[in-house]
Amino acid sequence: MSLRLNSVRKITSNGLLSVVVGCKNLSALHLTDCDKIDSEGWLEYLGLNGSLEELAVNNCEGISHHDLLKFGPGWMKLQKFMFEMKDGFWDAFSQGRKGFDPSYDAHNPSTYDFCCESLKDLRLAHITFGPEIGLRVLLGKCKALERLWLEYVNGLNDNDMIALSRSCSNLRSISLCLTPQFYDYSCRTSFTDDSLKALALSCPMLQAVELTFYDCDPCWPSEIGFTLEGLLVVIQSCPVSVLVLNGANFFNDEGMEAILSAPFLETLELVDCVAITDAGMRFVAYTPCLTNLTLGCVTK
Repeated sequence: MSLRLNSVRKITSNGLLSVVVGCKNLSALHLTDCDKIDSEGWLEYLGLNGSLEELAVNNCEGISHHDLLKFGPGWMKLQKFMFEMKDGFWDAFSQGRKGFDPSYDAHNPSTYDFCCESLKDLRLAHITFGPEIGLRVLLGKCKALERLWLEYVNGLNDNDMIALSRSCSNLRSISLCLTPQFYDYSCRTSFTDDSLKALALSCPMLQAVELTFYDCDPCWPSEIGFTLEGLLVVIQSCPVSVLVLNGANFFNDEGMEAILSAPFLETLELVDCVAITDAGMRFVAYTPCLTNLTLGCVTK
């Protein structure tokens, strides 16, 4: 029922196809560092005939994110999906042979017309998305989604997050790891306050929010697309009980005072939030439900 292949250098797609044909009850498949496995044969067969509920593809160079659309009808049953490429892969990806989806046809978008109504847990990491390719479409289709993790995913924007928030009213946990990118001659992280406001408006069950910002200079606050105002809209509109901020140089003493109005906040983790001073820390004692506090600094 469950198969995990980790760093198996000699197993190819043909071998994996034999497994998915013979193992009719396979419900979980994890592939990690399987360089000889591509998407040929097994993925389409598994989507048409399998009962897969959990699929994870990590650091498999032969499988791109648009290849996974071959899973087709299988998306309807899938409950947990993870796709991750090696660190730094997005640079080569955006320029290499896999930088586009060869199956995309603007006049016939049926390739992207599939359902993933059972998907509850989605993790995407180290991917570059173009305007109309691959797994980007998942963000507007997962109506049952409860947990979302986006780690260093290039090419997304507010429209993607707004589409997700409108379709995923059951969202309970969101984790974003962001680094500055170029948008219209400026350099900033993928999303702005428009994304946060969309989540606050359409995701009334959101309980855990984790925001990590990497390589953002505190001297250039505009590199982070979020502001304190946008974050507070989420905290004050949703029943957020867990808030993790890493490298959020926009979160300051005013933000610490504002969390007094967060009636559900139980866990607060602040790492490299350099704008917080002793004055802000004094408000911790008066936060109504806070029971867990973590303060950290990453040595550079």
